[in-house]
Amino acid sequence: MNKVLSSAADAVALVPDGATIMMGGFGLCGIPENLIAALRARGTKGLTVISNNAGVDDFGIGILLRARQVRKMISTYVGENKEFERQFLAGELDVELVPQGTFAERIRAGGAGIGGFFTPTGYGTLASEGKETRTIDGRDFVLERPLHADFAFVKGWKGDRLGNLVYRRTARNFNPVMATAAEVTIAEVEEIVEPGAIDPDHVATPGIFVRHVLQGEKYEKRIEKRTVR
Repeated sequence: MNKVLSSAADAVALVPDGATIMMGGFGLCGIPENLIAALRARGTKGLTVISNNAGVDDFGIGILLRARQVRKMISTYVGENKEFERQFLAGELDVELVPQGTFAERIRAGGAGIGGFFTPTGYGTLASEGKETRTIDGRDFVLERPLHADFAFVKGWKGDRLGNLVYRRTARNFNPVMATAAEVTIAEVEEIVEPGAIDPDHVATPGIFVRHVLQGEKYEKRIEKRTVR
């Protein structure tokens, strides 16, 4: 079985208007740069994007927001994107903000087939409005539902033709869990190798979770905020 696609353009051609897409990354680290750029070039609209961040104004998911291709964002932190702020305050963008730990667990639950979980995070705040609550052992909890998506765009370091993926250090972040929670996972990697070339003990995402894999190019790997002494 060969899951390799020739380009990011071929990959995003599979994504219809109105799709829900999980996009890996933490800030600008480990984001699927090529898939995002190809999606921008194709002009696919009405998207719901599930991502920890919303990129910056001129990179990452920010370019999709600027092109008005995103209808809704489900995120944890969006403070680096002025266009996101403008659209949100103007009522042009639907936004669901989720505490970061809850965000990760909702995705994990989606991939594991769990119908929901109770967490104390957010109880008594705006994050719990309209949700079921319960007191367990004297502590108050709020019920959170799992997150699923039509597609997951993930960024790996190495991948083989069968879709087995290896991530590099902090670029791993949300990518592995998102790969389990979508109907179709498309992985872009920096290097494609032959099956057997990756030590099985190093595989973070087994190929069973990956429908397509492609080799990206010209990675910028921008730093969101460079801090020096």
